[in-house]
Amino acid sequence: MKNKFITFFLALSIFIVPLAAVVTVDHISSKKNIKVEKKEVQNKGMEELLVNFYKQTGIYAFLNPKDGVKNAKGDEITKFQQSYGRIIMIGISFVLFYLAIAKGFEPLLLIPIAFGGLLANIPLANIIGDGGFIGEFFKAGISNELFPIIIFMGVGAMTDFGPLLANPKTALLGAAAQFGIFGTLVGAVALSQMGIFGFSLQQSAAISIIGGADGPTTIFIASKLAPDLLGAMAVAAYSYMALVPIIQPPIMKALTTEKERKIKMTTRRKVKKIEKILFPLTVLILAILILPESSPLIGALTFGNFVRESGVVDRLSKTLQNELINIVTIFLGLAVGSKLAAEYFLVPEFLGILLLGLVAFSIGTAAGIIMAKIMNKFSKEPINPLIGAAGVSAVPMAARVTNKVGIEADPTNVLLMHAMGPNVAGVIGSAVAAGVLLSIF
Repeated sequence: MKNKFITFFLALSIFIVPLAAVVTVDHISSKKNIKVEKKEVQNKGMEELLVNFYKQTGIYAFLNPKDGVKNAKGDEITKFQQSYGRIIMIGISFVLFYLAIAKGFEPLLLIPIAFGGLLANIPLANIIGDGGFIGEFFKAGISNELFPIIIFMGVGAMTDFGPLLANPKTALLGAAAQFGIFGTLVGAVALSQMGIFGFSLQQSAAISIIGGADGPTTIFIASKLAPDLLGAMAVAAYSYMALVPIIQPPIMKALTTEKERKIKMTTRRKVKKIEKILFPLTVLILAILILPESSPLIGALTFGNFVRESGVVDRLSKTLQNELINIVTIFLGLAVGSKLAAEYFLVPEFLGILLLGLVAFSIGTAAGIIMAKIMNKFSKEPINPLIGAAGVSAVPMAARVTNKVGIEADPTNVLLMHAMGPNVAGVIGSAVAAGVLLSIF
């Protein structure tokens, strides 16, 4: 009986042990599989997170442009503009940084504009679109003409019209420099009629104002005559204002002789305080009577100048000259720079505006110099033809460039204050030209 029990037990053991082993191994294997699956799930989740993160980077956006992407205006952005175009514009922004910092070309303008251009070409961030902070700057101060008006107040407060009052005939140089505006208007219309450009008459008129090298006036007239070209025109105008030291000297030297550049002008008469007080009021009254369309710009300019010359509100004058205009310059520069985005800049229309603006500015510079040469022939007092280049309204950049070119010809020949006469006349002249264009068109 005992032997039978042992035999049965051994037989049962032979069956149960392998079965238990199989069950145990299967159980252990199941646990291992569960761990592996969990690990695979975790790895897969991590990979998805990394892939999703990579798709939100600028690197991915530059390398993988998409179809159907639209800008703030609703126009489709090409794949080139999304990738290489943005890289090109970022490179242009760094070139502008170099010109502003290393060369000193109007850093107050170029640095905000270039930084705005850098921010505008960042993919995915929507900095210049609806809700983006630079997009809001553009809507708050450029689309509604507010920033140009405030800038003109500051310019008026910083401007001394004494050189113009001391030598009133230099106002003719400021007027002559506006020829670039009307000459380019004719050229733009002709090119459009030939099918080279597709600008309307109003758009051509707005583009031509760039010839005055006056950013605020350009924005003001563009918002009324060509709002769809506002961004491109603002960039062109402020770019040429900042690049006056590059554009003007070759034209000045080409149209004058070494002897003419060495002409020394006589000392100006002393202007009385009452003259300076009455001048802005007189200019404003004339604008109201003859060209009321220009009164917003002329009014802001003369208000700032009247505050300065009154001599009884120094706090207001200093605020206009410093804090207010500095703050607005920052906002305006960033907003203008937003139009350096590849989708706005790298289009034939924009490049056409840049070309016509350059032609307008060059013609204005040349017209001022030629007028100064004519005046020098018939004037009893010597007139250095270089000051005619200051007739464009890029204050005080054009006057400084005139002085620099004069000093290169003769280190003892200081033309700065003489050049300020046509320079400030150019400010008024560009505003008047804008009023004329608005009245006509």
